[in-house]
Amino acid sequence: MSRATRKLDHIQHALSTGQDLTHGFEDIMFVHNSLPEVNLEHINLSSQIGELTLSSPIFINAMTGGGGEKTRLINEQLAEVAAQTGIGMAVGSQMAALREEKQCQSFQVVRKTNPKGVIFANLGSEATVEQAKQAVDMLEANALQIHVNVIQELVMPEGDRDFTHMVSRIEKIVDRIEVPVIVKEVGFGMSKETVETLASVGVFAVDVGGFGGTNFSKVENERRQRRLDFFDNWGITTTSSLLEALYANANIHVFASGGLQNALDLAKSIALGASAGGFAGNFLRILIDKGQEALIDEVLQLEEDFRYILTALQALNLQDLRQKPLVICGDTYHWATQRGFDVSSISRRESKR
Repeated sequence: MSRATRKLDHIQHALSTGQDLTHGFEDIMFVHNSLPEVNLEHINLSSQIGELTLSSPIFINAMTGGGGEKTRLINEQLAEVAAQTGIGMAVGSQMAALREEKQCQSFQVVRKTNPKGVIFANLGSEATVEQAKQAVDMLEANALQIHVNVIQELVMPEGDRDFTHMVSRIEKIVDRIEVPVIVKEVGFGMSKETVETLASVGVFAVDVGGFGGTNFSKVENERRQRRLDFFDNWGITTTSSLLEALYANANIHVFASGGLQNALDLAKSIALGASAGGFAGNFLRILIDKGQEALIDEVLQLEEDFRYILTALQALNLQDLRQKPLVICGDTYHWATQRGFDVSSISRRESKR
């Protein structure tokens, strides 16, 4: 099966399998403030992440590309949404374009459509330094996402089976390209140890890609004759992954993704230490089912709702939000306890009245 055909299969199966929504956000609660002395008009949503400046912490996460005209059209529409709303955007894996030149246009359309936007290039951890440079140049990208997807590859009928030297390849790319490198999981979450390892080789940011959103084990199992169902419930939830990153001994930026649906999920992610939140499956479904204008409306509504939440919490900006107390319960609390994270300190944060 060609890569282009596989990309189209992924879109179809991602939409049909949906999102698990077992991300853990129901376990996270803000401590209510009855006296928030703040004006909604003074809320600042901008996020400064190293050299990257985002107008809001919402970004369109990696979805597709390399599947011919259909994926070119999806990326063009997503880029138009990003341009009109001012949010960042990541493309799907560009390996297909590096191996088949005619697929380049399904990615290049993003920069053509959004010439001034913040755009992330994307390759897998098998990429070489030269391929990383080509992917960045193809989009004049502001950063490079390197996705790690071991479980997806194992379930994928034609997937990779050799994962040796992943860290050393990532380190070489970090050392030799001129834009920040973000390492992204694709839906199975990240552990504290993974975050620490990536930080040790100079990775700029991790995107935790937690369990609970689009399930790429289920997607790939739809393409198998003999299913590997035991991987369908494999992974670390989004909220637990954010705690893993928060308690890592690492100086590294964190992006949240994995089933984010609304502004409250985003606010909880930021309060758990994230700098931004990536939306993928939910945005793709809105685009396919309702169209581009509906997705623009959704982004603008997310930003408005996010301002309401910050106002209720007396948080003028994202830095304020990260200081707000949270109570953690349920499976996320049990995970944190078993992993030795003292989350009581999060619930006892000193919040301004």
